[in-house]
Formats: sequence, structure tokens, C-alpha cells
Amino acid sequence: MRNLSLLLIVATVATSCAVVRPGEVGVKQNLGKLSNNVVTTGSVGYNPFTSKVIKVPVQTRNLELALSLPSKEGLSILSQISILYRLDAEKVPTILKTIGLNYESIISSVFRSASADICSKYFAKDMHSGMRAEIEMEIKKKMDENLVKQGIITEAVLMKSIQLPAGLANSIEQKLQAEQDALRMVFILQQAKLDADRQLIEATGTRDAQKILAEGLTSEIIKIRSIEAFNELAKSPNAKIIITDGKAPFLIQ
Repeated sequence: MRNLSLLLIVATVATSCAVVRPGEVGVKQNLGKLSNNVVTTGSVGYNPFTSKVIKVPVQTRNLELALSLPSKEGLSILSQISILYRLDAEKVPTILKTIGLNYESIISSVFRSASADICSKYFAKDMHSGMRAEIEMEIKKKMDENLVKQGIITEAVLMKSIQLPAGLANSIEQKLQAEQDALRMVFILQQAKLDADRQLIEATGTRDAQKILAEGLTSEIIKIRSIEAFNELAKSPNAKIIITDGKAPFLIQ
């Protein structure tokens, strides 16, 4: 009997202590009534016969959704959504009292309403372009209007993938391809112009050089250059034939 009593005491003590780990908070519930005090990390003692400790995660969590978003032109855009959220630790007792532990269904419902309001103001192509970040911020702001006061903080709304209707997707791809072709043509024209400019500069330089050379070659200079050339050739042992008109000699070697 003594051993049995000791076992009962040990079992009672063991089951009357809860451990709240980092990233979560604990709230005592006594006979169905929730305490307003929040326990962060550490151990919590309670009476297992009348009380329990409800542990709730407060770190950032990810809620994945797949749904159809409406566009301004009335199209349905399939999208994969990630909602990053966390619970305000100080408001966890209020969340448990008003919403319960099924708070993700509330987040999902609020997102569906907010995304329908915001996305219907944008064209489908906007969701597939650089305006996606703007749409995400607008949806988050709309969600905060309903969730922050309840203790749920939306950290980010991420539209991870957008599946446009087939016809619209093809039109966007053709437009992007046309823009790329236009940019490539501009580049080709710029290169051609640069090449033409380079050839013009080279031709102008050659013409100017020839002009300067022609202006500097007087008859006296030509005679002097001819004499210098013949002096150099005279040093060669090879046979030479000189043809002249009496003014300017021509050398055939």
C-alpha cells in the first residue's frame, strides 16, 4: 500500500506540471475558465483534476492556399498562396476565447475576402508582372484591418505561382517576344551606326593623310627622295637597268 501510494503521488506530481517551450505560450484553463495570464517559457504547475495548460505556438507559421483569384476583366487566375502569420502572445487568451484553436480557418476566410476585393482592381497581366508585390501588400493591408485587432499578425502574403488562362498567357508571351525583338533590332541598328561611324572616321583620316602627304610632296622633295633611293640601290651588287626620260630615272632590277 505504501508503494502504491508513492506511485500515485509521483504520477500526480508528474502530470501536474507542463513545460512551455520556446516559440509557444501557455494558458491555464481551470474548470473550463481560461486565465488571462500568459506563460512564456518554463514549467507550469496545475491541478490535473480541475485544470490543464493549453499550449499555443506563437512563432511565424506558413499557411498554404490554392485558389482562384478574380481579375479586373473578369478572368479567374489560379494561384498558389503562402500566408506568413503569427499570433500576438499577449492576446492568445483572447484568441482562445473568441476564435479557439481553429484560427487558420479564420485567416483563410479573411484572405479570400481581401484577395477578391484587391485582385478585382487589377488586370490579369498585372498579377504576372512587377505589380505582383503591390498586390501582395494591398491584400496584407486589407487583412490587417480584420485580424490585427483579434491578435493575429500577417507578416507577408506571397503569390508564389500564377496560372493565367491559356489565351492570355500566349498573348503576353508574344508581346514579350515582340519587345525583345524590338530591343534586339535597336541594338543591331546601334552597332551598324557605330560601324558606319568608324568606317567614316577611317576614310576621313586616310583622305586627310593623303592630302597632307600630297601637299608636302613638291618636285624638289621628290628629286631628293629619288636620289636617296638610288644611292641605296647603288650599294646592291645586283645588275640594274635604268630607264630615264632625262628627268626622272626608272630602275628595273
